Amino acid sequence: MSAEGGIMAPEGLLDALVRETGAEKPELKKLRDQAQASGQTFDRILISRGLDEDGVLKAFASDLGLEFRSEMEGVRVPSEFTDRIPMAFARAHDMVALAKVDNVLEIACSHPLDVHPQDDLESMLPGEIRFLLVPRHEVAEILNRAYRHKADGVDEALEDLEDADIAGLAAQIEESEDLLDSANKAPIIKLVNSVLFQSLKLRASDVHFQPYTDRLQVRFRIDGLLYDMESIPKNAQDAVVSRIKVMGKMDIAERRLPQDGRASIRVGDGEVDVRISIVPTSFGERAVLRLLDKTARAFSLDQIGLDAQNQEILRSYISYPHGIILVTGPTGSGKTTTLYASLTEISTGEKNILTIEDPVEYQLDGISQVQVNTKKGLTFSSGLRSFLRQDPDVMMVGEIRDLETAEIAIRAAITGHLVFSTVHTNDAPSTITRLVDLGLEPYLVSSSLVMVMAQRLVRTLCASCKTKRSPTEEEIATLQSIGLDAEKFPDGQIAVSPGCDDCFQSGYQGRTAIYELLPMTEEIRQMVMERVPASLLKKAAVEGGMRTLRSDGLAKVASGETSAEEVMRVTQLDVS
Repeated sequence: MSAEGGIMAPEGLLDALVRETGAEKPELKKLRDQAQASGQTFDRILISRGLDEDGVLKAFASDLGLEFRSEMEGVRVPSEFTDRIPMAFARAHDMVALAKVDNVLEIACSHPLDVHPQDDLESMLPGEIRFLLVPRHEVAEILNRAYRHKADGVDEALEDLEDADIAGLAAQIEESEDLLDSANKAPIIKLVNSVLFQSLKLRASDVHFQPYTDRLQVRFRIDGLLYDMESIPKNAQDAVVSRIKVMGKMDIAERRLPQDGRASIRVGDGEVDVRISIVPTSFGERAVLRLLDKTARAFSLDQIGLDAQNQEILRSYISYPHGIILVTGPTGSGKTTTLYASLTEISTGEKNILTIEDPVEYQLDGISQVQVNTKKGLTFSSGLRSFLRQDPDVMMVGEIRDLETAEIAIRAAITGHLVFSTVHTNDAPSTITRLVDLGLEPYLVSSSLVMVMAQRLVRTLCASCKTKRSPTEEEIATLQSIGLDAEKFPDGQIAVSPGCDDCFQSGYQGRTAIYELLPMTEEIRQMVMERVPASLLKKAAVEGGMRTLRSDGLAKVASGETSAEEVMRVTQLDVS
């Protein structure tokens, strides 16, 4: 693929960048000069400076005469690519084959000016190649699926384990370890890196190292459920846990007390934050690593599972000038993603938006994000109090845990600020009574709160093995028991996924959210003032048109997105 036009950045390319990204031409010329001076490619400089990746790639596609694609649903990577191209190479250079059309292999790439890796790829593959430009997050997702069942180096690392590694293990590591750079590492380091690399490929949110009497079991949490993966020999358990402690800068000699740490790892030029927790158990120390991919994209409101009606309701309330909007649900139910999507929607450059979070999960353009640091005295309440002196329009506080934080949030809302936050309750109406139980006066809650939104995550049916068929009598009975008639399904057929290699035979791949939106109407405000219990609030809200979590979930069952069993699993407490 010729990239001459991109290197010189002719006027045509600059005009296309202005058109597609909205950037100013003088600024683009400065960035072009920076690229030439630094040796970095122009496209990477543009994206690293915060320009919209889709816009940048569209401009380069136009200039270089290439095709741009952003949607990659249902892509099956040809085996000749995965058989010949190492995963490390493909991931480091963000390239993957999409299909073979008329004996031409279509290659998606995210860096149009990386000519040397493109030449290397052409030399590794037989036949003709055609390059397309595709956003990096789409390429990464396709790569994860394509190489899911290829060897990850875990088995090889397990074979290399020797007792001698345990003694000299605690060497300090680089500030940010690159998982792809494992070739010359000690076997224990190689093993831990391989496990983490595999977890990122499989989109795991957590990695568990759980000790048993005879082994150290590795488990991944994928789409909310735990799966057993490799077993590590018992004699390597202490070495593996020590390695994890070194990564998190913990005390490797302390084995009787729980410890927490943080690490940063890299996969190519992508960075992942790792939160590490270690606790002693009867079979040895147990480690859990929470993975937060810094390069993961923040979703928009139309990508998080809201139907048209709920989207319209939410959009109307997040545009309010002041008040409190609360999102509620258990840990891991997607609350932060929903808040980020809402903030991104209203971040137009005309508003000063501040957040205090624990931790900062994604970087949002144009928004000032602060991380809680309890050791230094920076808590949700102290951070929120400081924000009031920063001339904010919109504030987000990660969680309302205590009366002090709740009082400051309400004061901010009453004095003309829009405040977003989360609370841990089972549904939207019980959130209101929870605030009163914290010690807030009902009149303050009713006057400051504008909307409460409860949510849960449900697994979506695997697109690779999803089919439609007529329901069995047993399935009809199950659907009727939860208030769903077979007539509500298109053509009377239900969607089912029997399971395949892509979804670990589970029938599910990926997740979406179900929602319960409770706007604070005059009737609800009056009931709050009268300290009405949550059950009566819920009844009044449903009579006023609120759809419960279960009814929103059943609508997704009828549309073929998820299964009735999945909705029932996450809405057991939602009986209406």
